[in-house]
Amino acid sequence: MSLKPEVSLTVAAATGALVYGIFQAELPSMADVHAADAHNQYVSRSVTVAGWTAAAAVAGISLLAKDPTVFVVGGSFAAFLTWRAKHASYTNPATNQIVPPPVNPAPQGADQ
Repeated sequence: MSLKPEVSLTVAAATGALVYGIFQAELPSMADVHAADAHNQYVSRSVTVAGWTAAAAVAGISLLAKDPTVFVVGGSFAAFLTWRAKHASYTNPATNQIVPPPVNPAPQGADQ
């Protein structure tokens, strides 16, 4: 039994807002992510945590609401925000080009 259309859209919008809030709380600002070195391990971990947290929240709300609209809107927004953060993390700040990950990455701070 799914929700009425007007309620379904409201719950879907609220789920999208929750997903946005999760990403705002878990990640640094996009300006900081763009300014960090490409493939920064700390940013990568933050993106992963935010993505899984948002996915769990969307799944839980969708199961409670028993409505596919909530899942589609929330899941799409979580996937978009994850892609956006990963794209920013993979970009070299000096060249503004996406760079491939290093083959044998050295630990952060190993050059100190």
